[in-house]
Amino acid sequence: MPTNGQTGLPRLIPELSRLPRPLYARAESLNAGSWTPPHQHDWVQFSYAISGVLGVHTAEGSFFAPPQWGVWIPAGLEHQVVTSMRAEMRSLYVRREDAAWAAPRCRVLEVTPLARELIKGFCQLPVDYPEGDTAPARLVQVLLDQLAGLPEVGFSLPLPRHARLLGLCNELIENPEQAVTLSDWANRMGTSEKTLMRLFQRETGLSFRGWRQRMRLLSSLDNLEQGQSVTTAALSCGYDSTSAFIAAFKGLFGITPGELFR
Repeated sequence: MPTNGQTGLPRLIPELSRLPRPLYARAESLNAGSWTPPHQHDWVQFSYAISGVLGVHTAEGSFFAPPQWGVWIPAGLEHQVVTSMRAEMRSLYVRREDAAWAAPRCRVLEVTPLARELIKGFCQLPVDYPEGDTAPARLVQVLLDQLAGLPEVGFSLPLPRHARLLGLCNELIENPEQAVTLSDWANRMGTSEKTLMRLFQRETGLSFRGWRQRMRLLSSLDNLEQGQSVTTAALSCGYDSTSAFIAAFKGLFGITPGELFR
């Protein structure tokens, strides 16, 4: 789940000055280690993972979409899209004025079965699909209505803006199995545990323990998607107990690892 030090070649970003229609689709097969440089669009982007795990990194934090989930990226927000393994992605670009109902923040959304079929159908339409009172235009409107109602899930990891704290967080993200404690961090930063605890809560909205748990669980997604056992995934992200990992995983995602990747 790295946020920097990308390997491989960067993906090309479509050179679009504007969207030809309210909705525009892009289908991609991504190689392991694919990434984009930081960029932004004048339109909303909804990146949906058919297979693999998508990561979207912003200044506010990181957002992860396992299969059948997607990341909603507001217009004008600088972001990077990364995949540490092979992935099939469908991206929908939505004109600002046609998504005025959306919250102006990055979110991870569950793709319902109906939305999934609508996305599949829309991806088969030509870029310049007919507008007005036509079947394609009506499909687009129904799809936009469905996108507006997709449930949000907590597959995100807030990042602090405090430079030294961000550096420590990135160390843990690169090595989630580390058994570092809040006391260790306080000593490195030359402050007290209580002061660091307040700083962490203010910067991320989470306690250190809660942030580290979420980071570890999110880091396990790639291993699970690759077919590794739950025990292997648990150990690789710092859990000594498989049962504790499954309980924490269900607490965050609402389902067990087996159910998520079934």
